[in-house]
Amino acid sequence: MQVLQEASDTKPKRYHIRFPQRDAHDLDQDEVMFTFVDGDDSISLRFHDYDKIYDHPGLYEQVFYDRLKCTSPQKVGEILKRTVDASGQHFTELRVLDLGAGNGMMGEVLKSRGVARLVGADIIPEAREACYRDRPGIYDDYYVADFTALDADTESEIDNWGIDCLTSVAALGFGDIPPSAFLRALQFVKPGGWVAFNIKETFLHSSDTSGFSRFIRELIFSKYLDLFHLERYRHRLSMEGVPLYYYALAGRKVADIPGNFVSSRAIE
Repeated sequence: MQVLQEASDTKPKRYHIRFPQRDAHDLDQDEVMFTFVDGDDSISLRFHDYDKIYDHPGLYEQVFYDRLKCTSPQKVGEILKRTVDASGQHFTELRVLDLGAGNGMMGEVLKSRGVARLVGADIIPEAREACYRDRPGIYDDYYVADFTALDADTESEIDNWGIDCLTSVAALGFGDIPPSAFLRALQFVKPGGWVAFNIKETFLHSSDTSGFSRFIRELIFSKYLDLFHLERYRHRLSMEGVPLYYYALAGRKVADIPGNFVSSRAIE
């Protein structure tokens, strides 16, 4: 316990970060790159090279929260609590699965608001390692797993947590979490449980024909989810300082979602 406390009290390392001078407006968010200096090394990474970013303590926070002013964990946590409170239920009784947990930014928000149980999940081991390094004790357990191909033991363990809330922040779309993986996570939430996540604003536009966009629209208008809150907000700034807008959603799972929800709608 003393070692974990010392780790959490360590002052975050600071890096010299450079964004490219050229215009990146024509690049998708997952294609944008930045350069940072660590010791004698100058390293260039894409914004979505999470495994490599997490290897450097404090780099993720410095890029996305200090420089680009990301607000999403606080926003999604805020609307989830407001929605649950308005329903007459107790937020502190929630048993949450945080999908795409990364290094624990959303988990930290949920923990500060007093959820009963908090389970993290991500597909890359570097995320769990960074979370245990930077935010020890945030999650009751943390699974490194591919939710499109969960083994029986992992399914059983997650199911035993009695999940009644799913969160996912800054992790949906861009190929990070495919529709079938998000669906599998939703299936762990018991009927009557809660769902809160954020998505890029274009995912709700009919002109966006990507698989994930179609999946989200199908889900919102399905009989399986009641939408309680939908809010457009500034997710973060682009590296040019232009606001990037997302939607934050909170809803209640009404009924069990069949396993063929994605395939029956020809969504990939």
